[in-house]
Amino acid sequence: MATDNFYETKNGRTSFFDDGLLQFIGWTILGILVTVFTLGICYPWALTMIYGWKINHTVIEGRRMRFSGSAFGLFGNWIKWLLLIIITLGIYSFWVFIKLEDWKAKNTSFIN
Repeated sequence: MATDNFYETKNGRTSFFDDGLLQFIGWTILGILVTVFTLGICYPWALTMIYGWKINHTVIEGRRMRFSGSAFGLFGNWIKWLLLIIITLGIYSFWVFIKLEDWKAKNTSFIN
């Protein structure tokens, strides 16, 4: 529990997502365009953009979440994971999803 008395609520609920469909569509299209036009090089940027949008608009038990990950930070991991996938002939690709979720959790915190 937070030590302060400020908890966000929406329609009487303390856990909610406070953005809409149009923003989701816009961020997704932007992420796809950036990824396609850079031939995948900026995919980590697209991921951090979408993660940030989702997490920054999420409130859990009255506490707003914050995503602090950067595309630069993810890009370093992305290169490392790509090399491990090549070295292991694709076997490491099964772990990339877990590593990505771990990186996302490491860069997520509560604001209040």
